[in-house]
Amino acid sequence: MSRAPSKGSATSLELAGGPWAELAALCGEAGDHDRSFLARLLELWCAAAGAAAAGFYVDRCPAAGPLDLELAWGEADFPDELDRAAPPAGLTLLPLAGAALAVLQPAAPSAERRAAEAEPSPLLLLLTLAARDAQLRRRLKEQSFQVNYRGVELEALYDVGLAVAATLDLEQLSEEILLRAVSLLDARRGALYLLGEGQELGRYRAARTFGGEAGAAFAVEDSGLRAFLAGGAPAPAALLPGARHLLGVAIEIEGSPRGLLAVGDKESRRGVGPFPDGDRRTLALFANQAAIALENARLHRQALEKERLERELDLAAEIQRQILPFALPSVPGFELVGWNRPARQVGGDYYDLRLIGESRLSLVVGDVSGKGMAAALLVSTLHSALRLLQGRSGLAPAFFEDLNGHILESGAAKKFITLLVAELEPATGRLAYLNAGHNPGLLLRRDGRVEELRASGLPLGLLPDIRYEARAAHVEPGDLLCIYTDGITEAENPADEEFGLARLTACLAEHRERPLGELVAAIDDATTRFAEGLSQRDDQTVILLRRDLP
Repeated sequence: MSRAPSKGSATSLELAGGPWAELAALCGEAGDHDRSFLARLLELWCAAAGAAAAGFYVDRCPAAGPLDLELAWGEADFPDELDRAAPPAGLTLLPLAGAALAVLQPAAPSAERRAAEAEPSPLLLLLTLAARDAQLRRRLKEQSFQVNYRGVELEALYDVGLAVAATLDLEQLSEEILLRAVSLLDARRGALYLLGEGQELGRYRAARTFGGEAGAAFAVEDSGLRAFLAGGAPAPAALLPGARHLLGVAIEIEGSPRGLLAVGDKESRRGVGPFPDGDRRTLALFANQAAIALENARLHRQALEKERLERELDLAAEIQRQILPFALPSVPGFELVGWNRPARQVGGDYYDLRLIGESRLSLVVGDVSGKGMAAALLVSTLHSALRLLQGRSGLAPAFFEDLNGHILESGAAKKFITLLVAELEPATGRLAYLNAGHNPGLLLRRDGRVEELRASGLPLGLLPDIRYEARAAHVEPGDLLCIYTDGITEAENPADEEFGLARLTACLAEHRERPLGELVAAIDDATTRFAEGLSQRDDQTVILLRRDLP
């Protein structure tokens, strides 16, 4: 059982006055007197213990590693940091709760020191309380710093987000994202990877680098990379070669990968070091903003590309409309009509009705394989070649043979053309024709018989050195000629059944006496009702010619 210190001893303090009153006054004064109180307390303790000097050390918050010097008293130099397991020579550590006293003792212990060692001192209790107070103050200071830091961080993220979101150019945006990320985290190295497109889909491609080289590409499903981005594994060696400390996060939109951000070697006053845990959260928040900006830029680029394609399609459609005949030639004794409706904005069907000289009427229907822009370009090639070659060689097999060679030389890979060209002599009714793999033309006789203008060779553009045969028929008074493309006969209904040649022939026979404009409308109506609401799948073209009765 310890005994209370006797009045007047070196370790006793008068409660009513003296040092106690002084300490109480220091505690009660307004303002920050913590250090004055602690300094006086150390002085009293050294005097009571006979120590030459003392350093008051506190555990770091959170407690880890060395002790930090809070305050020293006496004529001695105490280090700012102290290893409690190995204090410097000449210093004795007196452990306290969450703190320690580093004491510089005189060579010969005094009577006061021996008495202090033998008796418990209220000063030790005060020092212990002072240690807890110092820890609390440090903790509050650290929390206040974190709050302020996060406020500054959020403000910086907001500013960075505004700067990034204001950029829609993908190249400029990529550079902005990387530079902002490196600056935000005080990193010496950095790389931005974006998800590849087309054949590169499923791989991250290096879009921008900063401060050094970076790996060219990584698979999205790379297990090592995924573990690194999740924060549970080292970075792949090829990510930022030579960097000692790496941090990376994924860039995602609704869980779908868009890229990744990687930074390396955080700079500080002490040099290059690792990234603290808070930096991962900061980089992740920034990556979220970057993901939105990248998605906006991607959608903007798609919109621009779509707009460009639409302009090109509009131009192609206009060119194609100019290729098709604006007005039909007037041929005494005959009624003519031509009709075309592409499945898309531009199509691969072609027709032409024109007079050649004063004695012949040319009727042309062609169908380029495929649809869209590529087919439309080949239609233009066909139009110019027909105008050039037809007038030169007339309707003879050599005409199609030359035309086939011209189409092959145009370089339209995997494209071919079915074509039926007929020339009518209005005075005699003689109809000469060449058919290169096209649907058979239908010649409906006045008596109800149907003759077909069948193909006499392969489509143009398939093979070189194809031979063709010219054939002829006569259009008598009351006869009806129909030349069409397979968009009519191959129109399908929901049961995948085709409209077919028989239905087309029946429709022509039923309405053959009507004006040809109404007959075309009847064909259109019949195929539309047959499709039962299905969209048009192929271009549709029809030429009708009827010889008047005498």
